[in-house]
Amino acid sequence: MGYKPLSPEMGRALHDGLVIPAHPLALDERRRLDERHQRALTRYYIASGAGGIAVGVHSTQFEIRDPSIGLYEPVLRLAAEEVARAELSRPFLKAAGICGPTDQALDEAQTATALGYEAGLLSMGGLAEWSEDELLKRTRLVAEVIPVIGFYMQPSVGGRILTYDFWKAFADIPNVVAIKIAPFNRYQTLEVVRAVCASARRDQIALYTGNDDNIVADLLTTYRFMTDGTRVEKRIVGGLLGHWAVWTKRAVELLEEIKSRRGEEGFAEEALTRNIEVTDANAAFFDPAHHFAGCIPGIHEVLRRQGLMAGTWCLNPHEQLSPGQAEEIDRVYRDYPQLNDDGFVGANLAQWLRE
Repeated sequence: MGYKPLSPEMGRALHDGLVIPAHPLALDERRRLDERHQRALTRYYIASGAGGIAVGVHSTQFEIRDPSIGLYEPVLRLAAEEVARAELSRPFLKAAGICGPTDQALDEAQTATALGYEAGLLSMGGLAEWSEDELLKRTRLVAEVIPVIGFYMQPSVGGRILTYDFWKAFADIPNVVAIKIAPFNRYQTLEVVRAVCASARRDQIALYTGNDDNIVADLLTTYRFMTDGTRVEKRIVGGLLGHWAVWTKRAVELLEEIKSRRGEEGFAEEALTRNIEVTDANAAFFDPAHHFAGCIPGIHEVLRRQGLMAGTWCLNPHEQLSPGQAEEIDRVYRDYPQLNDDGFVGANLAQWLRE
């Protein structure tokens, strides 16, 4: 195999649980790459204490792959350069979004590997006509190039429903190192965890939440299943989330608090109340009121208010804030001031925006 597997140190960090923001795309008013703000975003995530970034994913906008736009490699390269420049003493996972038919997915995996990315977040989106066996074959081929993070994407944003048998076979694939569970559905989340628990590779796979509607509860839960007469336990240890692309410093603090206080008397009740606060904030950012139409501009709007982006522009000019969405963001800023990290950003923004 030509891939470089995860280092033991990186593997331990992945299993301990990381905050991995889904990296947005900074554009100028002409909808061209704004390199200054793009680099500033990466610097922000590093300084916030995040354990990695996911670049070239849904939040980075799938249109970066359009040949007329050609931003997939440049955006991955900018992020890799900033991580290298930071000279971190802690593990920091660079995950590249990988999508499309097999040839495209392999090309993207090879690009990511060449740029030093440690893993690929493999989307099943846009392949609705493919059988589960075809998706599994594609995964095996990509896993020969780069360690794979599986991605169960909710149907509302281009995903599809996949069976328990699919996820069991997926977990059995060598070099699958994690799965991001993001169907926004309790039943489907449960099926993925149960399938991984039934795999002989269960201890080699880290589970991450992408369920923006249930982040804290996912991180609090211990899953227990009987597998071949043996009780097996598994946790969702971290998050790979578009929601964590904003207010990232607070997300890092939240995950560390959950790790340190899990099992403490009274903490679960307190944390579940916080789950509702985080979910309410996510509703403002992700716009479920309009079937998630404003999810990317919503992230951009928060970053624009903080000065980390110059505007909310997307590659697709039709992607804009939905009616009333800005007012909803005003509301959650007002109602949950403890969730934002504006003070941290304000104190460091000039440094992150340096050329």
